[in-house]
Formats: sequence, structure tokens, C-alpha cells
Amino acid sequence: MSQLQGIRACVFDAYGTIFDFASAAARCADIPEDKRAALTNLWRDKQVQYTWLRSLQGRYADFWQVTGEALDFTLDSLQIATPALRDRLMDLYLTLAAFPEVPETLRQLRQAGFVTAILSNGSPAMLDAVVRGAGLHDLFDAVLSADAVGVFKTAPRVYQYGLDTLGLTAAQVSFQSSNAWDAFAAAAFGMRVVWCNRYGQRRERLPGAPDHEVRSLAALPALLAAPG
Repeated sequence: MSQLQGIRACVFDAYGTIFDFASAAARCADIPEDKRAALTNLWRDKQVQYTWLRSLQGRYADFWQVTGEALDFTLDSLQIATPALRDRLMDLYLTLAAFPEVPETLRQLRQAGFVTAILSNGSPAMLDAVVRGAGLHDLFDAVLSADAVGVFKTAPRVYQYGLDTLGLTAAQVSFQSSNAWDAFAAAAFGMRVVWCNRYGQRRERLPGAPDHEVRSLAALPALLAAPG
């Protein structure tokens, strides 16, 4: 497997890539055990759908609001809606667990000389909370939010914002996402892409194609030639 050459920065999606969004429901004892998986999946699906729909409508609201609205839909659909449960889950979303391999992978990348960054739909406050809660604040050079451009991924403006902030070209960035739609869109934009296919998704029928597909970020350092 050939290494990606000329990479100077490793940029990561946050939710599902660095942080396990299933860990919120998993830590909430108030959810009936037989509904936890359904809650996690529907909450995530509606959250992502709402980002796309709001972007298409030109009606931006930050990711915290979108996440809350997606949760309201989910709790109502599962017929378990209470204010206390909603508040508990939203609080837990600010302290999502990082996937086990993440800290060591980031340390290896930084030791090799790569810039490390997050580029996420998450609002600045959400990202600050989850990064600090997982003890990763010293392992990123930048934490960038789509909130700065008022639209969500997969809008090209979000990826361009990442490049502009880092002062790099698309070819100098390796972008990592567990979300197939995000990985393919970043590739179509021109970034080099490693798709961390944690969930065994099928390949999208969309423009763009990731350079590599892995199941864990632990495989990432070996795929990148160290910056000169």
C-alpha cells in the first residue's frame, strides 16, 4: 500500500471519527436498554439530515441547536421524551468518549512532524468541551468549526475554510472521516483522504474517492510519508 506523499497536516472529522457518539446513550441509565441502539442511530441520522436540509434551505443554526432538535425528534419517535432525559443526553454529548486508538495515533503523527487539526460541523463550544473532556487539547494544533462559515459539510466552503486557516493546499492535507459522505466530499474537493470506515459502510456513489480505507485510525501513521 503506497504512502501519501507531500502531506503536511492531518485533519480529522470529530463525531464518529475521533469521538464515539454512541457513548452518550451508552452512559445513560435512564434509557431502556432495548432502545439504546435505536436512539443512537436515529439521533445521529436526524442530526446529519438536519445539517444537510438546513444547508440546502439556507437556514443555518449551529450544531448544538441541530443536535437538540434531532434528539427531540428521536425521543418523541421512541415515546420516551422527558425534559430530564433530554438534558441528560445533551450534557453527555459534551463529554463523548474518544475511540481507544486516538491519543496514541495523534501523538505519533505529531512526533512525525504533522500538523493535527479537527474540522467539524460541531459548534466551537461543543468541540472545546469534548476535546478537553477527552484530554486531547494538547494534541491538536487547531480545532475548526463549520460555524465560522455558516454552513455545514459537505459544502465546499467548509473544506476551504480549513485550508485557509491552516495556510495549506488541498494536496498537502490528509483528511480523515468515518462518515462516507464526508470522506467522499473531501476527496472530490481535492484533499487526500483516508476513510476510517469504522462501521463497515458501503462505498458511496458520489463524486470523489478516498485514497485509503481503514477500520481504525491506528493504521493512519503508516500511510503517510513524514513531512520533509
